[in-house]
Amino acid sequence: MLFGDLGSRRGQGWALTGLGVVQQETGDYPAAAASLQRALALFSDLGDLHGQAQALNALGLVQQETGDYPAAAASQRQALALFGDLGHRRGQGWALTGLGLVQQQTGDYPSAAASHQQALALFGDLGNRHGQAETLNRLGELSLRTSAPGQARDQHTRALAIARDIGAAPVEARALDGIGQAHIRDGNLSEGTACLRLALTIYQRINSPSAERVQETLRQYALTPASPPRSQ
Repeated sequence: MLFGDLGSRRGQGWALTGLGVVQQETGDYPAAAASLQRALALFSDLGDLHGQAQALNALGLVQQETGDYPAAAASQRQALALFGDLGHRRGQGWALTGLGLVQQQTGDYPSAAASHQQALALFGDLGNRHGQAETLNRLGELSLRTSAPGQARDQHTRALAIARDIGAAPVEARALDGIGQAHIRDGNLSEGTACLRLALTIYQRINSPSAERVQETLRQYALTPASPPRSQ
């Protein structure tokens, strides 16, 4: 690693954080956790609060993916506190989104909704469209969990429009995935499965672990090819 050769420990920390994020997105969670723990240790030794907050936020997402919810919540709360101390509002938004995910997974839906809504307001104030789209997807997933498929579809559709406008493929895939799931929940199998196929195409292109889940959903319905829904 070049930063190591140059003796730049801060640079090593950021490189490890970036590597951990990529490993998390491709489903290599043990490697992601190891990279982010190394980054966190480097930033802690350097007293770099911003680096610590970013590493904790990313680590919390990995811990959430692997089902270690107490650790994930603790990481996101630490990240939120550090971002708050730094006055880093965008970071606060991402930490709130991560915390909301943990609360969502553990069934604390009122707290999850509050965290996501706080994040959405922060991203809206900042004009951070990527953050808005991500948070709208999370709200859509929460609405689906709480048996509000119509609301979920609306939230994911808003996320889809932003994702396509800014060219954020992973966010677009999650939005299509959510719209598809909401249509299926409402009994609209043709519309729903067409959206899921579009999501699957993107998931496969970006090597997302979500591709396998969507493939299994489509197999369950023994589907034949269909055209994309006109409304998407």
